[in-house]
Amino acid sequence: MSTTSRPPIWQLIRDAVAPLGRETSNGEIKQLLLNAYPDLNEATIACQIAICTVNRVGRVSYPENKKPRLANSRYDFLFAIGRGKVMWYEPAKHGLWSIVETPDGLAVQRDEDATDDVGTLLDIDAVEPVDDGFGGGAFALESHLRDYLARNPPTLPGHGAPLTLFVGEDGRSGVEYQTDCGPADLVFRDEAKNFVVFELKLGRGPDAALGQVQRYMGWVDTHLANGKTVSGVIVANAISDKLKYAAKVAPNVRLMEYRLAVTLAPVALQMPGVGGQQ
Repeated sequence: MSTTSRPPIWQLIRDAVAPLGRETSNGEIKQLLLNAYPDLNEATIACQIAICTVNRVGRVSYPENKKPRLANSRYDFLFAIGRGKVMWYEPAKHGLWSIVETPDGLAVQRDEDATDDVGTLLDIDAVEPVDDGFGGGAFALESHLRDYLARNPPTLPGHGAPLTLFVGEDGRSGVEYQTDCGPADLVFRDEAKNFVVFELKLGRGPDAALGQVQRYMGWVDTHLANGKTVSGVIVANAISDKLKYAAKVAPNVRLMEYRLAVTLAPVALQMPGVGGQQ
């Protein structure tokens, strides 16, 4: 069916979820749409689900959500309730959600005055089990690691400057950058404008991560690179031996481990204006 003869995908998602009257999964939504419109791209459907989910952290990466506003537009009708699960967004039940401007950029925020008992579930379908046995600590959510690196781009060995987050001509940032192979966790550029694709794993990086990042790299090379080189970085709390063996024959992919550190600073007990201090 021609794309000119069907409604926009966000509207198809809305019309599929609204009559269900229950929670559903991203997979079920995709199947409902593909049954009616087999020509649709699954990655595009996933992208539109993220755009329309009011408590999804990554939704601010898309052009539809690039301005602060209350979540009451045509793109605000899904609420994430679990790993890959959503339901119809009800402000009276889930609280009022907004896209707000913060010192670190746009963010998703729930109204603090809401009195319902639903927790603040931000990008909950990015949760992965965390293996704490490797030392150095681990992020609780993959989205936390992703957002930290997006705000604090690293400097790779052999480079003289930190990476910069990629921003496409359509205004989309390199955070959860949607490709035909799925969303790439982070897409950066180095000082020579070459592309660096990051794949993030909370615990021990599996060898399957290599194929995953290479698929994203291939897509970036085909659609974005325009002659620039494309490399990949797999970041994990620990790198498995299987992944090390696989990466030995993939010279354009780096393996890196992250470590968390907490520094405690003493707090002076003397208050200003007390005991003659001003």
